[in-house]
Amino acid sequence: MRVRDIPERMRPREELDRLGVGNVSDDLLLAIILRSGVPGMNVVEISRALMTHYGSFTAMSRASIEELSGIIRGMGPVKAQVLASALEIARRLGEERVPASPSVRTPLDVQRIMMGRIRPLEKEIFWTLRLDARNRMKGEPVEVTKGLLDASLVHPREVFREAIRSAAAAVVLVHNHPSGDPSPSAEDIRITKQMVEAGRIVDIKVLDHVIVGADNGSGNSPFVSLREEGVVKF
Repeated sequence: MRVRDIPERMRPREELDRLGVGNVSDDLLLAIILRSGVPGMNVVEISRALMTHYGSFTAMSRASIEELSGIIRGMGPVKAQVLASALEIARRLGEERVPASPSVRTPLDVQRIMMGRIRPLEKEIFWTLRLDARNRMKGEPVEVTKGLLDASLVHPREVFREAIRSAAAAVVLVHNHPSGDPSPSAEDIRITKQMVEAGRIVDIKVLDHVIVGADNGSGNSPFVSLREEGVVKF
C-alpha cells in the first residue's frame, strides 16, 4: 500500500497538522523523517518495522549506519544516514539543555546533567563533575575511564587531575550501570572511599558518588547517591 492509498486522516503529515508535533506517535514522526518508502513497503510500514525491531529510539540510536541500512530490504545507506543524523541531533539536544554552569546541589541535579550522556551507553563510564566553591560546574564532565569499574582502573591521579588543573573546590563522582540497576557494588563503595581519602590529601572535597542506571523507558534514569545511602562517610 502506498502512502497516498492510506486514508488522509492517517497519513503522517496530515496527522502532524491535525494533532500537533508533540502528539504524533513515534512511528509517524519517524515516517516524516524518512519521507518515502521502498519497493514493497510504504514509509509508514518501514517506520513501524523499525520501531518493532528496536523497541525504542534509545536502542535505535546505538545501531550503526550499516546496521540501520540492512534492517529493511531496499532501505539503503541514504535513509540510514538521515535516520542516524536525526538520532544524533536528539542526543546533542539533550546535552544542550544543560546550562553552561549549572549548580549541583542534589543527586537529582547530577542525574539531569548526565542523562543525555548516559542514556545510550552500553559500557560503564566513570566521570567527575568539577565544582567551584558555590557548587557550580567548572566546564564539562570529565570522562576518567571506560569499561568495568575496578580500583586498578580508577586511580586518584586520573580522577583529580583535571580538578586540580581547573582549581576546583570539589568534585562529584558519577558512573553508570548499563544493567539498569543503580545499586552500588562492593567495588563501587571501595572506590568511593579511596577517592574521598585522596580528595582530603589534595584538598578537593568529594561531595558524592552518584550511580545512574539505564533509561527505564519513561525518559528518566534511576539513580543512587552513596551520600544519601549512608554507605560512605564523605
